[in-house]
Amino acid sequence: MCKLGIVFPGQGAQYVGMGEDFYREFEEVRITFAEAREILNCDIAQLCFRGPQEVLDQTVNTQIAVLTVDIAAYGVFEKEIGIQPAVMAGHSLGEYGALIAAGVISFADALPLVYARAAYQQEAVPVGTGSMAAIMGLDEDTLARICSSIGKTTGKIIDIVNFNAPSQQVISGHTEAVTQAVIKANEKGARAIMLPISVPCHCGLLDEAAKKFEDNLKSITINDFTVDVIPNYNPEISYSKDNVRSLLAKQLNSPVRWQQTVEKMIGLGINTIVEIGPKRTLSGLIKRINSTIKTLNIEDTASLEKTIKIIKG
Repeated sequence: MCKLGIVFPGQGAQYVGMGEDFYREFEEVRITFAEAREILNCDIAQLCFRGPQEVLDQTVNTQIAVLTVDIAAYGVFEKEIGIQPAVMAGHSLGEYGALIAAGVISFADALPLVYARAAYQQEAVPVGTGSMAAIMGLDEDTLARICSSIGKTTGKIIDIVNFNAPSQQVISGHTEAVTQAVIKANEKGARAIMLPISVPCHCGLLDEAAKKFEDNLKSITINDFTVDVIPNYNPEISYSKDNVRSLLAKQLNSPVRWQQTVEKMIGLGINTIVEIGPKRTLSGLIKRINSTIKTLNIEDTASLEKTIKIIKG
């Protein structure tokens, strides 16, 4: 029996052309993009489909674009598959996709909120000041020691901010410190690469941004949940109407505990997880966490057809 979980990707999943296939095929996707354009007075379709990549990679553009594609793709999932998931989650920005899909925040409220979130992040850390890097093949304790040593030596901020899978983390902070950590991690046999993200997300450099963001969160309407959502900040709890604002504020400058999130899903009996949105990055991480979980994705008509065939038989 299929017990379904849904996950939404976040920043870093963007690519020029994302969502275009669905845009051609589904009226509800065109409606979602039109709504996004009206809300933000920005041609999201042009940004997603034509880029260019360096513009799409700017944090204020990335976040509204990826969220729009996530929600457009979820609309296709609802129409074409329509199975009620048991639980949802999203990776960083993707958590907003989960909250929208669960009926908690409207798309109309979420887009300006995410735009403000990205703007505060970019204002807090000018382009070039901060960076992020993925570290693969190094245990958490060793990476923590590297970051601590560099932080003490340089006086710069550097944190482990994504606990994505066993021996797969992401670090964030001042560019100088992150660059040094990449060199040291590679020297220890890891595979460390800088990420195409213009803001060092989830680290201490965003403490002021998180404080500013609290005011924006006060203005949104919080609705009842139709599906449970697991928060990045603390996967041991679930979202509720009472904690949405506080958890989203804390998420901005706190680590994403993705491995714990997936393990929580598995503990709830989830045996199939569908990633909805651009790329299949989360599916790969989920397999690293637990290879027995069936992972599917929906980002274009080919992946949709494959997922329908597997889920519906």
